[in-house]
Amino acid sequence: MEKVDLLKYEHELYEQGYNLIAGCDEAGRGPLCGPVVAAAVILPKDYKLEGLNDSKQLSEKKRDKFFEIIKKDAISYGISIIDAKTIDEVNIYEASRMAMLDAISKLSVKPDFVITDAMPLNKENSMPIIHGDALSITIAAASVLAKVTRDQIMYELDKKYPEYEFKSHKGYPTKKHLEIIKKYGILDFYRKTYKPVKAVLEVKQDEEFIKE
Repeated sequence: MEKVDLLKYEHELYEQGYNLIAGCDEAGRGPLCGPVVAAAVILPKDYKLEGLNDSKQLSEKKRDKFFEIIKKDAISYGISIIDAKTIDEVNIYEASRMAMLDAISKLSVKPDFVITDAMPLNKENSMPIIHGDALSITIAAASVLAKVTRDQIMYELDKKYPEYEFKSHKGYPTKKHLEIIKKYGILDFYRKTYKPVKAVLEVKQDEEFIKE
């Protein structure tokens, strides 16, 4: 298989005179609970990190290692966390966009151009790239920051609610997770507009079933 040039898009933008390029990605659109997390990152020009690609393709150990390296090497990075309540209020697509825009606003250095993983930001000097987390090193780096941050949040919830086994499924609708919510109920950080959650709430209409 031909090796992907992870700096292809960055080089095209450098040639157009853009030097500070921010990559942006999110993690957590599919889970039934917890936040959606977005990260934006500006890397040094022509930055390379051997083995870095889409965070979903990396082992957890590698992601954690790259998380620390990227934070150390980045010119600037920003992370935004949007909670389940907001996701229910505005929908997951808009919540993801909000998170990305917020992460970009947290950069200490203003980028000349922003590239995202498929999400149109509808702002000047920005471009969505389909499968960007596998095609651009800058978006891949943002993907790692977002994914590891979200996983850390889910691990903390796992400590607080061990019976929900968040460490194993991270909130995604696995068979086991669906069995767990049917047994133990819906916690307040679940996304109540998501179908599997709604289904459980409809069966358990007693409001006491929504735990604090």
